[in-house]
Amino acid sequence: MRLADFILANIEAILKEWESFARTIDAGEQLDKRALRDHAQLMLQATARDMKSPQTAAEQELKSKGMDDQQDDALDGASKLHAVDRLSLGFDLLEVMSEYRALRASVLRLWHDSSPSEDEQNIDDLTRFNESIDQSIAKAVGSYSRRVEQARDMFLAILGHDLRNPLNSIGMLAHMVPQLCKDPAEAVACSQQIARNVSVMERMISDLLDYTRTRLGAGMPVKPAALDLGTLAGELFDEYRTAHPQRDIQLRTEGDLNGLWDSDRVRQAISNLLGNALQHSSPDSPVRLSLRGEPSDVVIEVHNSGNPIPPGELPRIFDPLIRGSSAEHPTANRPCSIGMGLYIAREVARSHGGRIDVASNKEEGTRFTIRLPRAATPSDGPPILDAEHIEKM
Repeated sequence: MRLADFILANIEAILKEWESFARTIDAGEQLDKRALRDHAQLMLQATARDMKSPQTAAEQELKSKGMDDQQDDALDGASKLHAVDRLSLGFDLLEVMSEYRALRASVLRLWHDSSPSEDEQNIDDLTRFNESIDQSIAKAVGSYSRRVEQARDMFLAILGHDLRNPLNSIGMLAHMVPQLCKDPAEAVACSQQIARNVSVMERMISDLLDYTRTRLGAGMPVKPAALDLGTLAGELFDEYRTAHPQRDIQLRTEGDLNGLWDSDRVRQAISNLLGNALQHSSPDSPVRLSLRGEPSDVVIEVHNSGNPIPPGELPRIFDPLIRGSSAEHPTANRPCSIGMGLYIAREVARSHGGRIDVASNKEEGTRFTIRLPRAATPSDGPPILDAEHIEKM
């Protein structure tokens, strides 16, 4: 059987191997069958069709150089969409390319195991197959890279926009302070406002550095130490009740909540989830923080009522630029947010060897769940910028 025919006849077996490999990648561990397979079937069908199409020696040479203007639109389209979807699900570029490497290996191994007849055409089939896979990789890499560039541009625009407001406020208040020296109370109020705006900017810059570190592969540094999550949750509960006296914020704790975690990082993750819940729920609905100790893990849940997250946004909810874009889930951003709160919460969970999940529907509301093993492994990750780089900036 020719290789193209073999692919079409055994497409389900090939897809099962694709699915199994994709699940071994961290970002694919919790995905369902449909998300794991993504556009793989369309790519395989387009590859087989491309292999069956006639091709001259001149056309083959042009294709090998990426200069063929007769490329399969279906193959190119599926490859581009696959790359964009994988990016939104948290796959990095090397992981996307590894899927193609595994796909190539699976197809050739399964074909070899089927004991195909020895034929001179087999060499041509292998050549055509590798050409199609290489073409698909090229389109996927190009699509992935373009989307990253677009996201970077959007991210910088959001950062610049959100930093401008506190910076303008600081400048205005700084000019007012000398004029208010005769009124100590007014001067103190201005100083406090300046301090709050500086805190907002520090939070944005901290989020930006965390984002940069994780996206460059350095990982989020954690320094686990003995910690009672019940105590930490109580502190956050008091802080948020003071900052939002008009809201019904609840705290529930159960079981042993002691373990080894990075206090600052876990505080950051829970704070981001609480802020998100307050931001995206109606003012008269409660927000509940719950912690439950289990034998090997501690489970942290933040629940709010109100409009659910649209199903189309759920797979991308932890993307660093998702800020509630649909009409059902409107944007109402906190002034200290640059759209990375949920992304950072996910990275905090991962850095502790845990995970974060979300469930959202109209009947039960929205629930974010972090599951942390009781003992996290210390991790610093390589520095993004050393002292020499910082001095040159």
